[in-house]
Amino acid sequence: MERRQRGVSAGLLLLLYQISQVGLQNIPSVTLGVLVLNIFLFLNPLRPLSEVCLSVNEAVHRKNWQRLLLAPFHHADDWHLYYNMISMLWKGIMLERKLKSIWFAYVIAVFSVLIGVVYMVLELLLVVILDDPSYEMNCGVGFSGVLFALKVLNNHYNPGRVSSVLGLPISSKYACWVELLAIHFISPG
Repeated sequence: MERRQRGVSAGLLLLLYQISQVGLQNIPSVTLGVLVLNIFLFLNPLRPLSEVCLSVNEAVHRKNWQRLLLAPFHHADDWHLYYNMISMLWKGIMLERKLKSIWFAYVIAVFSVLIGVVYMVLELLLVVILDDPSYEMNCGVGFSGVLFALKVLNNHYNPGRVSSVLGLPISSKYACWVELLAIHFISPG
């Protein structure tokens, strides 16, 4: 789990470049705040990844519920941060303008916790269905679950659109699922 590199790296530099290309003045306030928070916590993590990652064992059995709040905002490495924050940048710009800042902040807060709960429920189901207690130990960090939920919400508000996933035109209705598979194969874990 300890893959994180500290300091300025290629993924972080590319992320900062992309943000500068969009222009700070063009990024809505909550979206910018989420970007800044994630970059800040990447550069100055509250704790090591092994102490913030979310797992059934840590959150449920050891009752370390703060991990529900910490895990989404910590990233394994600079490329994990880059991919998640580029996705957040584009989804945030579209959705925050549609929903307005206060409602969008509420959605981010709810999704950040709810995705962790769903993750733990799915891991518990795998333990029961496969009779394999090792799933209780799987530990995850990052904003990907929140981004997936935002993608589904964006598709709801913008039906009938076509998205480009790895250069392929795909109906937005299915793009979030194709994007999920692509992320899994590009950056497993």
